[in-house]
Amino acid sequence: MSAPRPPAPLRLILGEEELLVERAVEQVVAEVRAGEPGAELRRYRAADLTPVDLADNLSPSLFAEGRVIVLQSAHEVGKELATAIVEQSADPADGIVLVVLHAGGARNKALADALRKGGAVVTTCNRITRSEERSDFVRSEVRRAGGRIAPAAVGVLIEAVGSDLRELAAAAGQLVADTGGTVDEQAVRRYHRGRAEASGFAVADKVMAGDRAGALEALRWALVLGVAPVLVADALADGVRTLARVGAAGRGDPNRLAGTLGMPPWKVRKAQAQVRAWQPESLAVAFDAAAEVNADVKGAAADAGYALERAVLRICAARESR
Repeated sequence: MSAPRPPAPLRLILGEEELLVERAVEQVVAEVRAGEPGAELRRYRAADLTPVDLADNLSPSLFAEGRVIVLQSAHEVGKELATAIVEQSADPADGIVLVVLHAGGARNKALADALRKGGAVVTTCNRITRSEERSDFVRSEVRRAGGRIAPAAVGVLIEAVGSDLRELAAAAGQLVADTGGTVDEQAVRRYHRGRAEASGFAVADKVMAGDRAGALEALRWALVLGVAPVLVADALADGVRTLARVGAAGRGDPNRLAGTLGMPPWKVRKAQAQVRAWQPESLAVAFDAAAEVNADVKGAAADAGYALERAVLRICAARESR
């Protein structure tokens, strides 16, 4: 019986969809540790390293232990380090796997191209933005968990949980476990009624509609039930962006605008109804509040809950100042 082939020593993960990128990294680590359980995982923000640091990490250790080196945000590195990554990845030491994470856009594209040309195994993790792609993701997550989902249940689950892939993946897995594998619309509504009412998107919907009391109540419930503040802040930002994009697109047919804007028709229709109550100046204030609270919940503020409450009040006030 032939010995298993060693893992490919150079991996390039392209894209910005965080969940898919993280899974791709986990897959590489699992592959390496299948052959060497004690293999070490080291993560670095690529731009924080020097060529010497990189060389140290890629050099063989005294006892030749396996090692996975992950370089995050490689598209941000300067020319000197980009050259070092390409040169040093061409001849890695035995047992060392270099994983380069690159956003996949035009920035530092030459680095990604050079690594691809150098034989890197490429995994693409493009951001999921279209409703059809998100629906495909839900179906694949249910299959991944060993279940099946009815076509009508897919949209209901997305509307209940929101567009965050981590939440969708968790919800899909939980539904498969709770239902025995067959997920239908009734099951989604039964298991996610409370979750939908307390999600970040429920808070954002009430804010965009100007329901100040309802938004504050939904926010408090969301935080009590453990919804991460960053998800609420993201939902507020998404709500403001959606209103701005739909408002700029005009009063066209939601089904036609959906393809242009990359949103499901129901979301366009809802935003068209909401945006009539907003002035451009009010949306500008809401944009500022959403940007500020996103920074606050990621560490700029001492109390994320208070920062979210302040943002809700500020955005609601902006809508009312017509």
